[in-house]
Amino acid sequence: MFRKRPPPEEERKVRANDREYNEKFQYASNCIVTSKYNIITFLPVNLFEQFQEVANTYFLFLLILQLIPQISSLSWFTTIVPLVLVLSITAVKDATDDYFRHKSDNQVNNRQSQVLINGIVQKEKWMNVRVGDIIKLENNQFVAADLLLLSSSEPHGLCYIETAELDGETNMKVRQSLSVTSELGDPNNLAQFDGEVVCEPPNNKLDRFCGTLYWRESKYSLSNQNMLLRGCVLRNTEFCYGLVIFAGPDTKLMQNSGRTKFKRTSIDRLMNTLVLWIFGFLVCMGVILAVGNAVWELEVGSLFQSFLPWDAPVNNFLFSAFLSFWSYVIILNTVVPISLYVSVEVIRLGHSYFINWDRRMFCSRSNTPAEARTTTLNEELGQVEYIFSDKTGTLTQNIMTFNKCSISGHAYGDVDPVGAQGKRPQPLDFSVWNPLADGGLCFYDASLLEAVKTGEPAAQEFFRLLSLCHTVMSDEKREGALVYKAQSPDEGALVTAARNFGYVFRSRTPGTITVQEMGRPVTYTLLAILDFNNIRKRMSVIVRNPEGRIRLYCKGADTVLFERLHPCNHDLMNITSDHLNEYAGDGLRTLALAYRDLSEEEWEEWSERYRGAGKAADCREDRLAATYEEIEQDMMLLGATAIEDKLQEGVPETIAILSLANIKIWVLTGDKQETAVNIGYSCKMLTDDMTEIFIINGHTVQSVREELRRARERMVAHSRGEKVDEAEGWPQACSLGNGIGGGDPVGWPHPPDKDKQEAQGKQAKQRKGAPPPSLLESISGEFALVISGHSLAHALEGDMEHEFVETACACRAVICCRVTPLQKAQVVELIKRHKKAVTLAIGDGANDVSMIKTAHIGVGISGQEGIQAVLSSDYSFSQFRFLQRLLLVHGRWSYLRMCRFLCYFFYKNFAFTMVHFWFGFFCGFSAQTVYDQYFITLYNIVYTSLPVLAMGIFDQDVPEQRSLEYPKLYEPGQLNLLFNKREFFICIAQGIYTSVVLFFVPYGVLAHATQSTGVPLADYQTFAVTTATALVIVVSVQIALDTGYWTAINHFFVWGSLGSYFTILFTMHSSLLFSFFPKQFHFLGSAQNTLEQPVVWLTIALATVICIAPVLAFRFLKLDLKPQLSDTVRYTQLVRQKKRKLGGRDGRGVGVSSAGLGVGALGRLGRSGSRRSGYAFAHQEGFGELITSGKNMRLSSLALATFASRHSSSWIDTLRKKKHASNANSAANASPASNNGPSNSSSHQGTPTQAAAPPLSNSTSLNSHQGTPTQAAAPPLSNSTSLNSHQGTPTQAAAPPLSNSASLNSHQGTPMQTAAPPLSNSSSLNNHQGTPTPHTPTLAQAPPLSNSSSLNSHEGTPMPHTPTLAQAPPLSNSSSLSGSQDSPAEEAGLAATAAPGGVATGDDGLHGGPTSHTGNGTLATSLEAGAEGSSPRAVQEALFGSKEAGARRGGASSPGPSPIIEESSLTE
Repeated sequence: MFRKRPPPEEERKVRANDREYNEKFQYASNCIVTSKYNIITFLPVNLFEQFQEVANTYFLFLLILQLIPQISSLSWFTTIVPLVLVLSITAVKDATDDYFRHKSDNQVNNRQSQVLINGIVQKEKWMNVRVGDIIKLENNQFVAADLLLLSSSEPHGLCYIETAELDGETNMKVRQSLSVTSELGDPNNLAQFDGEVVCEPPNNKLDRFCGTLYWRESKYSLSNQNMLLRGCVLRNTEFCYGLVIFAGPDTKLMQNSGRTKFKRTSIDRLMNTLVLWIFGFLVCMGVILAVGNAVWELEVGSLFQSFLPWDAPVNNFLFSAFLSFWSYVIILNTVVPISLYVSVEVIRLGHSYFINWDRRMFCSRSNTPAEARTTTLNEELGQVEYIFSDKTGTLTQNIMTFNKCSISGHAYGDVDPVGAQGKRPQPLDFSVWNPLADGGLCFYDASLLEAVKTGEPAAQEFFRLLSLCHTVMSDEKREGALVYKAQSPDEGALVTAARNFGYVFRSRTPGTITVQEMGRPVTYTLLAILDFNNIRKRMSVIVRNPEGRIRLYCKGADTVLFERLHPCNHDLMNITSDHLNEYAGDGLRTLALAYRDLSEEEWEEWSERYRGAGKAADCREDRLAATYEEIEQDMMLLGATAIEDKLQEGVPETIAILSLANIKIWVLTGDKQETAVNIGYSCKMLTDDMTEIFIINGHTVQSVREELRRARERMVAHSRGEKVDEAEGWPQACSLGNGIGGGDPVGWPHPPDKDKQEAQGKQAKQRKGAPPPSLLESISGEFALVISGHSLAHALEGDMEHEFVETACACRAVICCRVTPLQKAQVVELIKRHKKAVTLAIGDGANDVSMIKTAHIGVGISGQEGIQAVLSSDYSFSQFRFLQRLLLVHGRWSYLRMCRFLCYFFYKNFAFTMVHFWFGFFCGFSAQTVYDQYFITLYNIVYTSLPVLAMGIFDQDVPEQRSLEYPKLYEPGQLNLLFNKREFFICIAQGIYTSVVLFFVPYGVLAHATQSTGVPLADYQTFAVTTATALVIVVSVQIALDTGYWTAINHFFVWGSLGSYFTILFTMHSSLLFSFFPKQFHFLGSAQNTLEQPVVWLTIALATVICIAPVLAFRFLKLDLKPQLSDTVRYTQLVRQKKRKLGGRDGRGVGVSSAGLGVGALGRLGRSGSRRSGYAFAHQEGFGELITSGKNMRLSSLALATFASRHSSSWIDTLRKKKHASNANSAANASPASNNGPSNSSSHQGTPTQAAAPPLSNSTSLNSHQGTPTQAAAPPLSNSTSLNSHQGTPTQAAAPPLSNSASLNSHQGTPMQTAAPPLSNSSSLNNHQGTPTPHTPTLAQAPPLSNSSSLNSHEGTPMPHTPTLAQAPPLSNSSSLSGSQDSPAEEAGLAATAAPGGVATGDDGLHGGPTSHTGNGTLATSLEAGAEGSSPRAVQEALFGSKEAGARRGGASSPGPSPIIEESSLTE
């Protein structure tokens, strides 16, 4: 830390193999130092840092005061012991953290590298590498410093690197040395190399390098393509040599790591403010008592001067008052005891261990537990309002799988997850007929394989295109053992798919591609590669087959490919476009495929222009693009592919739950806009139910400002119910109405040309009445914002950022595309600064590090992209889905516990300290203490420390399952309701009230009390013992009231602390201690004597009652008149437990299952008609130029690593027609009706009779019956999510069997005589709101429930319920809980009848039915009946939010999906 800093650089000069020349510039060495201390500097530096804390300086000041005998009435050890304890604990913690930093630094610095010294390659530690050294790297080694590539083992000086640690991308990159140095492969030649590099100074730009090499009187320009950056890994290259340009802290990796900011929680900041206020309050009390001392000494004290003179230094009443002031500052300092800070650190440490030990956040697949890498931010996890997430590797797995395809208008890949015989289909075994097949591909549709085998021309041409049109490189180490290396995982997935279907890409040379087609090797002549880039959004190859026919194959985004098709493809294009819409609805990444036959003359003519454009000295890229455009016309459409970038497990459910908790989620990704939007739909950030989705694509400040303004105007217009033209006013930014809807297949929808003037006039009116930004807070409706990187750059400018924040924060979801790592951090900083909200950033790559460090809380995911993000994070785990548990369980509990701890701590210390203040008025303001000094020392260390620690570590308001079921419980933390200035003053007021009672009640009673012998009790020590005992008992009772979750540890600490008080009290007044220390323990036997008096105990009891009774009364009234949501949840849980007990005794009870909505319930909602655009391709230009130049070709084959293509079954959303199957076994009176065709939404209005919905498989159906349906029988549903809303008076409705489904049935009206059919593997939620009429099923047999989860909530006033001859069904592998919300139905015997909504009910086998494998059961997602004092509607709105409240606060226009909970082994 005392190292001299070199002057800032303007340019860097580096000479190879000349350390003496380079050292005069004082360039940094390659040694990395992230630690803060060493052995010599630790003690002084650490103490200096600790005393920068206001509290520590305050206590040091008090200690100095206590060392002055004239003003101290307390011994110095009362302060120095806890102060040294705090400083020691913090120092040990800091030393431990720094030890691990030293360990990490040593591990990196001591890695071995090979340095060229005096013509010999020698092993050297990384830390000893210097700028100007030439080092040798071997395959799979990390790059030690930022190097200029000089030569490699590959032809033309090429090498391949992986940059996951730098930019998060796992695909391969190519770097190439200058041609003049590429031949210096021999160490002897390199030892003679004396070139000098002049380049830019150290900076953090990963994608740019500018420099010049001077060698042999020539100069050569250098770019980023010539550089190997620290953190990269050398791949598929035997060795290479590089010249060190930047080392250690100057490398681009370290420059991008950003400064580690010291993060403090909002509670910490509030506590610092409160401590200053308390200190001010302390000074005021000291001044009051000092003034009192001056008055007393002047008026009364002077009368005693003759026999009680002042001490030596005091010669007048003013000086006496001055000393009295400092004495009272010492005495009253316990309002902020130092033990507060010790306790806070212990509690935070305990919470961190709970996170580390949570088995439900442990990933067994990667053997990775959750880890709290800091102990200071736990309670802030309970206050998060904004989550900023990376996409690739965080929301997705970055594993691409070939999923579906469309060939010549025929769709393949849609397979029923449950086959005709009810069995799950098995993936195709390609190895039976194709020995070169890749075992990692899982594809289920056998019809595609049959089409290829039978020689269908379109199918064979489809896979021939996939095997030829790419830039993948192949390595075949032994016969049949093919390894593909692709620029993008998408390409690898497509080539692997072609390989499995019989078109195996074997090898390539600069001019040929060899493919094994259906077992027959075929070599094509590669004439040209028209490479991909982000503007073209397509790539093509031109090949000549062995017969001499020339053909162009093209693949790319459908939006650009469809424009270049021959007009005869119109019908096929429409069919393929429908398929692409369907695939995009599934969030799949799509590509369209096409070809064109070329004559020899066309090829010769075009190739001449192509060669000319390639040799152009200026505008080469543009000339090539124009040449490509000429040939890529009039193509014939082959079909389309759909690739799944697999979402991580549980991502949609996690986002849904976090949205219900009023947490806004922003995705900040470097990916393309189309891909990001489709992933947004896949993970349910974007939904078809959204009011509008705004696309901001402006390229200038003015256009971005205009688009943001129009978005705000349309939000307000929607919320006011005004009619809004879908395309109005969006010439550049696109408004995606309900979903990404309905535009033409080629581009985004544009405003109509007609009525422009009218539209502009309407906009002008809206501008005049444009709302102030504050109105956006009350907008009702769900909106989303998608903004590109170039637009974001303008939006982040100083005068624009406020408009951007106002617009974006009014949206439920925000997606920022094509953003740089720096922009990610800027967006987070923007929200921190403008919204004053707690932010959380989560990512998995090195490109997320700056965002993670900027946010209040940084979470790293240990995934595919290295561990750089984890090393910079505050918390880490392996899967995104664990975030809901981290926030809703650990975060909420940590915040709750810390708030309760602080409230109680301030209360007990004010109650303890303020007694001294009142006593001052009765002791002549002499700074005499009420308690003896041992009690003052031990009060916060022994008597009251452990109970509040136990509460702060173990307390819960509701169990963990309820925290996940009811996300609205999270909101008090966001609003900072549990500990704020108001709550602080309430605690202070209660403490002051308690101190008044504890002083004046004993004072009033003991003033006239006598012992049984007639001796007065009004002595100082009796008063002190009585007051101290009353204080300990009162605060113990108070913490017993405050503790919501009792454990054995709580009991032991609370009652043990009381016991320890009496034990120590009697010990200190015993004759034993008096005999050893007669000067310290003066009051022999006074405690025993005092506590033997009944009047003392009555006084203590009276003081306790007066202190506690108002608190109890207030809490009962608050619970009854204004209960909090947690109170309601706790109450319903008690009701549920009571009913379960009653059900167990009586053998009856209505069962309500617990799975809530599991993963299956939140199936992927299809976006029919949505705009697909998530084309799957590399993020940058491919290897095309390298391949055709031959520079990448080895003399021997490339050793390429494997990109395994692992398939994982995705959710299937397509509604498909099936034969109607009536349910003959269901309960009985609904006759089969005619088969209606399936649809996404069926709405029956009026009085349909005998209507049966057709079966739906793998579907999402919404059925809304409004009216009075009678005898309606729903067919079987398989793997579906159905929402049935019956508003009216359904009668005799029998629901058929449901399999693997989640159904939500809401019957609002008067259901009568309904019988439930069997349910299997289903999760159903029936919500009956209204007034059911007498329910008297006769001879109805409730069906069995197997592996089911049902939840029945009867809201209303059920009339007498009299089942007759009903048999309780068996339950297998199920868990159910019961509840009804007003008057419970009257049930008899062991009967369990069908619920009015058509779902049979039962409980955990408590009423006679056999049960198996119930385990401990899982808990229900419901509020039970009997919530007295609040209506069912109020309870529902409290738990899930009203529609208006959800839209206003959480950005949700409806309660959203029912909460998803994990099964818990805890039994309530």
